[in-house]
Amino acid sequence: MILKYCIAWIIMPVIGIINGVIRQLGYGKLVGELLAHQISTATGIILFGIYVWLLRLKWRIDSAEQAIIIGFIWLGLTIVFEFIFGHYVMKHPWSKLFHDYNILEGRMWILILIWITIAPYVFFKLRA
Repeated sequence: MILKYCIAWIIMPVIGIINGVIRQLGYGKLVGELLAHQISTATGIILFGIYVWLLRLKWRIDSAEQAIIIGFIWLGLTIVFEFIFGHYVMKHPWSKLFHDYNILEGRMWILILIWITIAPYVFFKLRA
């Protein structure tokens, strides 16, 4: 089951990119960059939550330990993807990528990372 969830992670960057495009082309033009980032974090949490919930309906997670392993695998894959894609494809400097982790400056990206890490466990417990 863990392998299925690892493969299912491939959709998560697509969800994140779509969320970012909506921010850039939509409300990002109407609000400041920081507020757009914060709104995008909230919508990302909702979108990822829906996706994980749908996965959980399709594929059973057998134990809390399995849910925790899935969450940490997703965390690792997401961080690696973010830095590789962000730096080498989007050409963002490392400083910009690390800046999104600064919650003291209102950057909320870390909340998405926390959510995708705990979401498999949360939905496992809700369904148990």
